[in-house]
Amino acid sequence: MKYETVKSLKNSDFKRLTGVHHSTFEKMLKVVQTSLRNFGRPPKLSRADQLLMTLMYWREYRTEFHIGIDYGVSEATVCRTIMKIEHVLLASGQFTLPSKRTLLEECSSEELVIIDATEQAIERPKKNKKNTIAERRSITPKKLKY
Repeated sequence: MKYETVKSLKNSDFKRLTGVHHSTFEKMLKVVQTSLRNFGRPPKLSRADQLLMTLMYWREYRTEFHIGIDYGVSEATVCRTIMKIEHVLLASGQFTLPSKRTLLEECSSEELVIIDATEQAIERPKKNKKNTIAERRSITPKKLKY
């Protein structure tokens, strides 16, 4: 799926597809375009398509093989592209998640759960001679002979 077909979607549909709003996508695209150099052979996918591919990989977590089939590139190219885009976005410092400690402090509403795990008496049948079958000991061999 190319970016040209997706960019005309409504903001809510674009967010459902990629996980980010159009404005966030545009900011990410500016960072990617300024950070990555063009050298050598031109890439098969544009920077917008590379970013869209990475976002859809994060969103859907499909295999790189399937993504490569959709975009017409090899599995190795998908892997390299995702790693490259991740590195650029993290290095920019604009698109990081809050730390685990911050997330834990924000949702520090503690709940108390009490579980009653006391033992309960179970009514079991009484053992008596009528209910049990006594097996004779002579049936079991004392020594096995080969």
